[in-house]
Amino acid sequence: MKIIGLAGWSGAGKTTLLTRLIPHFNAQGLRVSVIKHAHHQFDVDVPGKDSWRHREAGAAEVLVASERRWALMHELRGAAEPRLPELLAKLSAVDLVVVEGFKREPHRKIEVHRAANSKPLLFPDDPGIVGIATDGAVETRLPTVHLDDIPAVAALVLGSAMTADEAMAKSALAR
Repeated sequence: MKIIGLAGWSGAGKTTLLTRLIPHFNAQGLRVSVIKHAHHQFDVDVPGKDSWRHREAGAAEVLVASERRWALMHELRGAAEPRLPELLAKLSAVDLVVVEGFKREPHRKIEVHRAANSKPLLFPDDPGIVGIATDGAVETRLPTVHLDDIPAVAALVLGSAMTADEAMAKSALAR
């Protein structure tokens, strides 16, 4: 299992890029999973539904299953936010895991940068950034591809991805 991150400021187009990359990888026969970090309190459950009521009542985990999908919600109940290695261990094996967020983790990342955002680039300060997908010109020795060139971005992603074991070991060293 390989892992690569997408890093960038809000509004840079990380999610949009990822929704274009996933079908591209699927067409190549690759199975892709995503780990997305949320910076705020979020809820995937609908208030008032049974699973929400179970969680609100204090259940540590609630697993909801149907003929189409299943979802596991785990309440931290004051415990520390899990780090990336813990979350990777919970995933089923796939060919590629794309991590959106988790900027402070030391896995390899592709920076997504949109010139119109007028935000500074992250790569000078993040040694994990190994390439840049942008719609503007960037002075760097890092590989750079245009955001809209999905085959080129996909090649950069696959060529830069590290094994999940390497990512976990690197994260353990960074603690």
